[in-house]
Amino acid sequence: MHDPVPRLPSLLEAVLSVGTDLELRATLQHIVDAAAELTEARYAALDMTDPGRDGLTGIRTAERPEQPEPPEPPESTESPKPSESPELVVPIHVDDEVFGDLRLAGKRDGPFTDEDEQLVRVLATQAGIAIGNARLYETARQRERWIEGAAAVTTALLSGESAADALMTVAERARRLAEASAGVILQPTEGGGMEIVTASTLDDPGDIVGVVIEPGSPVLEQLLGGEPVFIDDSATDPRMTTHVRHRFGPNMMLPLQAGGRLLGTLALPRRRGGRPYTAVERLLATQFASQAALALVHAEAQHSRERLAVYEDRDRIARDLHDLVVQRLFATGMMLESTQRRSAGTGDTDKDVHAMLGRAVDELQSTVQEVRTAIFALQQPPADAPTTFRGKVLREAAGAGVVLGFQPSTRFTGAVDNRLAEPVAGRLLTALRRALAAASRRAGVSRVEITVDVTAPLPDGRPGVRLTVFDDGDSGNGHAEGGGSEGGAGTTATWQSPL
Repeated sequence: MHDPVPRLPSLLEAVLSVGTDLELRATLQHIVDAAAELTEARYAALDMTDPGRDGLTGIRTAERPEQPEPPEPPESTESPKPSESPELVVPIHVDDEVFGDLRLAGKRDGPFTDEDEQLVRVLATQAGIAIGNARLYETARQRERWIEGAAAVTTALLSGESAADALMTVAERARRLAEASAGVILQPTEGGGMEIVTASTLDDPGDIVGVVIEPGSPVLEQLLGGEPVFIDDSATDPRMTTHVRHRFGPNMMLPLQAGGRLLGTLALPRRRGGRPYTAVERLLATQFASQAALALVHAEAQHSRERLAVYEDRDRIARDLHDLVVQRLFATGMMLESTQRRSAGTGDTDKDVHAMLGRAVDELQSTVQEVRTAIFALQQPPADAPTTFRGKVLREAAGAGVVLGFQPSTRFTGAVDNRLAEPVAGRLLTALRRALAAASRRAGVSRVEITVDVTAPLPDGRPGVRLTVFDDGDSGNGHAEGGGSEGGAGTTATWQSPL
């Protein structure tokens, strides 16, 4: 047997090299390479006892050489030592458990010796310590990523996203953290199944959204019961019944549950042939799903509080509007009373009295129209886009108000929403946008009036609709579209169309 002292520097160098990297895969590769160099083996491999625990397959240096021919029998009658074998196998222990076997073959100058075995066993001891440290580092790094992801999801959900955007945020973030092929959220259906309502994928998710797990599916009872389901291969697992299962491999299906309420299920499938999920990944993903469900519930509660605040604010506005209307009506009444006194005391002609009374009546009608418009606007759900033509006109007016610095006056005559339909409504909205944009570019605009009248007949007598947009800006360089007119008192643009 050779003296091990000359090889001590090589052993020390090998021992130090296995601990130079904290990443687990790199650490395992260092171990294999160091063992091969230390023993002058052409082939070295590390076969893990439980590859699924760390999500890694075997680590090796090169393709295994052909099995060497058995050595010629010695001239003496003595048998070769058991250690002088064409292959050397040394187990690696991590925390009193066998992590795997370090296999060496193809020694360049003959069979492995006792000295080789002793050196590799020393290396294996140090390798067990390095692997344990790498595992701890990997677990800590994964936990940090998942915690940061959960915090980012919570922040995003509490920033006021819609329900659909909130679910997509959860699916997208979870897919990236899990290194999955897709992030999918399923929700219970009225028929007792579960439907995919949101999908984040690297490819087009069009054929995934809307897929339903029908009642009777073996996995459905677990999902509706709020239990996590872990699948090794979605394509071959008999519990999976959807038509998209064939494209996926390892999968985690985690409940989105908070306060005893099941919001849905978060599924994180990997592609077929992808590495299996480790126990640590399963634990972290389950905790992430619980945190995301809690954030969804809090976001929903916050959204409800915001809606309540909007309704309370609208109630205040309605009260203020009531006070304003009362004041205007009171002022109009005083004007009528003054007109009566003037007619009796100053001898004004009946023509003058009629004109003043006409203005008073017009003012009352204008007030009634504005009150009706304001009431309609207050009745619209605050978070929903308008679906009626009246609501869309009010939205365009509100948008123009931001640019103009004041709110345009809007008036509707007739059953606008009942009588006006596409494509006429679309053309009128386009004309309205152009007129409001033109008004915002004119100088000196302090008043804009929008009127929609579905009782105005066309010149040929057919039923029609008329849109009128007036502004009091400087019309010297202005341009009125669609049959508009200009003058020193402002610009009026008018569009007419048959109903």
